[in-house]
Amino acid sequence: MGNAAAPQTPSSCAGKRREAPSSRQMTRASTTSFAEPKDVDGRDKPGHDGRGKQRLFRIASAIGIALVVFAAAFATWVVSLGPLPLEQARKVSTSIVDRNGKLLRAYAMADGRWRLPVDAKTAVDPGYLKLLLAYEDRRFREHGGIDPLALGRAALQLVTRGHIVSGGSTVTMQLARLMEPRRERSVYAKLRQMVRAVQIERQLSKDQILDLYLALAPFGGNLEGIRAASIAYFSKEPKRLSLAEAALLVALPQSPERRRLDRYPQAAHAARDRVLDRMVEDGVVSQEDAIQARAVAVPRMRKPMPILAPHSSDAAIAILKDTPVIRLTLDATLQKTLEALARDRAIAQGPNISIGMIVVDNESGDVLARVGSSDYFDERRAGQVDMTRALRSPGSTLKPFIYGLAFEDGFVHPDSLIDDRPIRFGSYAPENFDMTFQGTVPIRKALQLSLNVPAIALLDRVGASRLSSRLKQAGGSLVLPKDEAPGLAMGLGGVGVTLQDLAQLYTGFPRLGTTKPLREIMSDQDHREPMRLMDQAAAWQVGNVLIGTPPPENGVHGKIAFKTGTSYGYRDAWSVGFDGRITIAVWVGRPDGAPVPGLVGRTAAAPILFDAFARTGKIPAGLPKPPKGVVLASNAKLPLPLRRFRPVGELIRTGADQAPHIQFPLNGSRIDVDRTGDGQSAAMPVKVAGGVLPLTMMINGISVGEIDSRRQRLVDPPGPGFARLTVIDATGAADTVVIRVE
Repeated sequence: MGNAAAPQTPSSCAGKRREAPSSRQMTRASTTSFAEPKDVDGRDKPGHDGRGKQRLFRIASAIGIALVVFAAAFATWVVSLGPLPLEQARKVSTSIVDRNGKLLRAYAMADGRWRLPVDAKTAVDPGYLKLLLAYEDRRFREHGGIDPLALGRAALQLVTRGHIVSGGSTVTMQLARLMEPRRERSVYAKLRQMVRAVQIERQLSKDQILDLYLALAPFGGNLEGIRAASIAYFSKEPKRLSLAEAALLVALPQSPERRRLDRYPQAAHAARDRVLDRMVEDGVVSQEDAIQARAVAVPRMRKPMPILAPHSSDAAIAILKDTPVIRLTLDATLQKTLEALARDRAIAQGPNISIGMIVVDNESGDVLARVGSSDYFDERRAGQVDMTRALRSPGSTLKPFIYGLAFEDGFVHPDSLIDDRPIRFGSYAPENFDMTFQGTVPIRKALQLSLNVPAIALLDRVGASRLSSRLKQAGGSLVLPKDEAPGLAMGLGGVGVTLQDLAQLYTGFPRLGTTKPLREIMSDQDHREPMRLMDQAAAWQVGNVLIGTPPPENGVHGKIAFKTGTSYGYRDAWSVGFDGRITIAVWVGRPDGAPVPGLVGRTAAAPILFDAFARTGKIPAGLPKPPKGVVLASNAKLPLPLRRFRPVGELIRTGADQAPHIQFPLNGSRIDVDRTGDGQSAAMPVKVAGGVLPLTMMINGISVGEIDSRRQRLVDPPGPGFARLTVIDATGAADTVVIRVE
């Protein structure tokens, strides 16, 4: 023990060389050199914690980079999809609607599809919308295009039941699929729909999304949208649908081709019942209502799209091309009624006969109905020719305007007498329709009986050119044979006119002397100005005379003012009538202009006119009250010059005195007036023979003073155009000439 080495202190070891470690110590050292550094209490040293964080950071960075790359790739893919094809999706069939928005006619799109615009709030049954959203997308108003709950529910039902019970697509996702139709069904396609659905939700409101879906949803064949389907299957707009109809329309878009009603009605029936079963299960529909709905059979055939007012529709779409909805002034109910009337009456009239008819609102000039032919699809009757716009001979229908201008000129009164006797105007000798003469008759009766000779005598006094220009001024275009000037023959139909122009002219009587251009296409701006036909008193007098015309057998006397006409050779039969509210014009004949023996306005057209008034469903409105200035007196109480009509040149004599006679200017002459640079014109001489002094002279109904004892005077000529000069002597005898000032 004595030779044991004493322990060395640190100080004793200082300055000495360290001894080499033993092999055991080296092994321990080598082992501990690869272990994590420890504190004296065994915890990890700070160096180990830093390396762990670095590893986590590297992992997080890698994930972040991957996400960024994925996001960039996803964003690039989304951008590559391009903008939403909203413009293409909003294209619809052109729809022609009436003044109340009711569909008259629709035109298929260029590819043959029927797609009608729809407003879910106003044009679709709320019950159908409730059923649709409950079945397809119950959280439609809440989600942003994608419904995670619906997707989860669909997946769970697929797992638990082994088949698809309900889809996870929202209405917005379905709209995305309809906007960009693709045949494949894949994860990529579903992802694309989801992206598009989010884009749609950001650009459109919920109501706009629903409207667009309801316009694009497929219903089999070339039917797209709820309106096209409802009209094709139920012949009605989807505004009011039964539960059975609504459930069927909910079921069809799920598999439109496999459930087509015209091919697979049983499949459609089963699909409808499944919709009802699920709605009962979800508490949307009661069991009792569902049982009743299941008992209703499904339609097996498509019905044709409505084609009302085809001629008006064709004309409108030719004017307003590529317009989705064109609103006309027509009334669909009245239009349908009168089309049926024309079809029935044309069949009764015989083969190849067609009928044209137009109804005009007197106050506004709006066309309420236009029947261009008896049957648009009847080739034998040239159904696609619009006879309301065809030029035809008007027969006697222009006579009321001759009488109106005669009343305006003041040389006759409805109770004046006129001779109906053989007379010749140069080489022209008019005859009455029945080849007889009535003798002396009141003007009123001459117009009501449509006597030819009195009408031509009045036209000779009024002037054919003046009649033509006045009718043109009021909107009636008269077409004369080539290189011919207006003549007396135009009073009996020797001119061409359309039914619509004739109707416009006749509205001038209940409007008391003015007409308004017809309107058939409604627009926000309407600047049509009234046009002058004749003065108020004359227009009222014509209406008062025509309302006394004996009606046909099916008419009531004193309710409708009307006039008939028959063209030369029995080619055209006319009847135009009016009350205080509307004017109706009717034409009957062959579109090719061939004669029809026995075709007379009074027996062929007038009964149709009165039937048309009756089918408007309204009691005829009374004509306006007489305006100021109308002379209401019997023949015996009329002024002497008005008691009897005498042609130009036949002077009125009172006792031994000769009536006044205007020697210059001559009746019908043209006066060229020299005008100075300051607009003043040279005086116009007037010379009169006969008459009892003093002589009073009037120009266009306005007194210009007296004529001196020499019976001549210089007067200031009126402005350019036709002018009426009248001279009245002290006894009331008068003479009138009509001149043209240029």
